[in-house]
Amino acid sequence: MASDTSQRLSSGPEPADVLVVFGITGDLAKVMTFRSLYRLEMRKLLDCPILGVAVDDWTVDKLQEHARDCIEGTGEVLDKEVFDRFAERLSYVQGDFSDAATYGRVADAIKGKGSPVFYLEIPPFLFGTVVKGLSDAGLTKTARVVVEKPFGHDLKSAGELAAELHQYIDESQLYRIDHYLGKMGLVEILHLRFMNAMLEPVWSRNYLESVQITMAESFGVEDRGHFYDPVGALRDVVVNHLMQVVAASAMEAPSRGDPQTIKESQVALFRAVAEADPAHYVRGQYDGYLKTDGVAPDSTTETYAALRLDIENWRWAGVPFFIRTGKHLAFTQTELRLVFKHPPRLGFNLLGRDAEPNQVVVKLDPTTGIRLVVEAHRADEPGAEPITLDMEFSSQGGEGPTPYEVLLHAAMVGDSTRFTRQDAVEETWRVMQPLVDAPPPVHPYAQGSWGPDAADELVAGHGRWHEPWVTS
Repeated sequence: MASDTSQRLSSGPEPADVLVVFGITGDLAKVMTFRSLYRLEMRKLLDCPILGVAVDDWTVDKLQEHARDCIEGTGEVLDKEVFDRFAERLSYVQGDFSDAATYGRVADAIKGKGSPVFYLEIPPFLFGTVVKGLSDAGLTKTARVVVEKPFGHDLKSAGELAAELHQYIDESQLYRIDHYLGKMGLVEILHLRFMNAMLEPVWSRNYLESVQITMAESFGVEDRGHFYDPVGALRDVVVNHLMQVVAASAMEAPSRGDPQTIKESQVALFRAVAEADPAHYVRGQYDGYLKTDGVAPDSTTETYAALRLDIENWRWAGVPFFIRTGKHLAFTQTELRLVFKHPPRLGFNLLGRDAEPNQVVVKLDPTTGIRLVVEAHRADEPGAEPITLDMEFSSQGGEGPTPYEVLLHAAMVGDSTRFTRQDAVEETWRVMQPLVDAPPPVHPYAQGSWGPDAADELVAGHGRWHEPWVTS
């Protein structure tokens, strides 16, 4: 990149003075973007105009009407004054993304703006086209570009995508959205680990038998068959979302809180993860998946994935990380679970049974909370029994911002902490590439179950899968 751009970036990013949304008439804007921007307006964190760009021949009035319908469609109760302020920010440019004239109209619409943020909520195959168009129009020198996952479909394509974009913008200008990085629960893991002296020392191989990460969904693919069937569970959520949970739960404490230092800690952790072994990978497909619209009749795409990862460093050597995710499971829950080693029986064991392993559970979705599982002598039992100590964070802090609120605001103020860097993308693909190259057969499983029985063999020798904690 040009030296003036490098100098500007080294001095720190400026807050956005305009947000340009490519694909503003699409599905993601409908379900996420409008609501998130409206809520930022409500919290008085939105302070720049918003330009929408799409191929649809719309007027500004049509865009404003669409925004209202989208926000109300998410269940949000509109405050008229807040919405009117938000609607006043909206403007619109119609155009084909492959037409250079479109970027000329965008340039005219944001003339005089020195710190634009371009948000590309469009398919990845269009990223290069749009970024080139912006660059040719002279709009990228002081810009940030926000792109949606997926960041490639394997290690090779991830590198090719980055190389294409880096022709026009510097890596530091590129903000890759993974909505899991906007979740309160992910940051909560870091706070629990590194701000509590009673927790950090036991968060290691000295005390832990295993780590389990579960992302269970009670719903299926339904009307997303055309999108999901070429992708599957591993590419959809494991290589991105759940590897971010691995990073938060296993990385070393960063020495400083700046984005660069935090990302170096994350990447160092990813580099320590051994390549996943297909022998420790179980794929499943729920009954009825093949009847879904858009799904190939002979599809072997997995709707369930369970795997083991091993981290080859001093803190984690010998502690397996078991990851599982699936659709049409018993209920919806995402959690991190630390399973401690069994205490020695010795002569004190009066239970007539082995004690249940202590556990720390951090609930990430749909709500955030923490649970401790310990053995204690209850008054209604003759001896010790497992008890749970639970706390839902909403009971003390109320409802937090949604992930897209967090991420869009971070992009607009120039805080890159919550966005994935290219070396992290490539490291996670390195870990998962053997599973992409040599996937085992898929096992059928019943809807409403916990997936195929074969997944139980994955944790053999390390206890069992623990049913997720769901608040009643």
